[in-house]
Amino acid sequence: MRLRDPGGADLPAWEPGAHVDLLLTDDLVRQYSLCGDPADRTSYRIAVLREPDGRGGSAFVHDKLVPGARTQVRGPRNHFALVPARRYLFVAGGIGITPILPMLAAAESAGADWRLVYGGRTAASMAFAEELRATHGDRISVRPQDEHGLLDLAALLAEPADGTLVYCCGPGPLLDAVERTCVAWPAGSLHVERFSPKDPPASARSFEVELAVTGTTLTVPPDRSVLDVLSDAGIRMLSSCRQGTCGTCETVVLDGEVEHHDSLLTDEEKAAHTTMFVCVSRAAGPKLTLEL
Repeated sequence: MRLRDPGGADLPAWEPGAHVDLLLTDDLVRQYSLCGDPADRTSYRIAVLREPDGRGGSAFVHDKLVPGARTQVRGPRNHFALVPARRYLFVAGGIGITPILPMLAAAESAGADWRLVYGGRTAASMAFAEELRATHGDRISVRPQDEHGLLDLAALLAEPADGTLVYCCGPGPLLDAVERTCVAWPAGSLHVERFSPKDPPASARSFEVELAVTGTTLTVPPDRSVLDVLSDAGIRMLSSCRQGTCGTCETVVLDGEVEHHDSLLTDEEKAAHTTMFVCVSRAAGPKLTLEL
């Protein structure tokens, strides 16, 4: 699908790894990776896999967003940026190929050495496979599961490769397996983007949130998120996925330690305790002070 400004204006600039929010209805907001050419400011290209058992977003896009239809778009936003490196190993699963597509072109343009391993359930289900083969040839390894089985991550990732960054996007089990396999790699080598949340915390407890601007202190009970409590108090915040995957509700933390449950921050960013995603993350202690 291509999205254009109805008045013909240039769209906001973006870099590989970015996504946009589609505000489909008042209660239906979904995130989709930009998979076109960042140099093309006239349109955004996204790809939406129809999920028959999904939460309604993909069905709405497939059924309602016909040519000429209008939808609101928020962003772009990027929590999966391509860090400069000499070499890259890209691992994609299913529709997780979408944010990887512009990264390949960027790596090629930068003169980096790179390789893509792309898995999916069947060859017919793997979007852009023919485009990739035609454009990049033997740098692409397309591995449908029904023909080749699961990706051999041990062979790909068991030994750290000097100067190489690993970028992976796809279903949760693939990302979990890649994270386990890359445990011996240097910190910062692995970059992942999740379309679905990590497992939620096994238990939660009450804590206080102080709002530095107003001086208000709110109590967050075990069964509510910080975002819920802020909304109940009349504090308007942008939010979208409510799963810790999109980055919309990122909030600055001025004091206190955060119990992070998002799928976005690196280990180093989590250890700094300077930001949190209030839709899923909580306090690790009795109180947090937020820049609100």
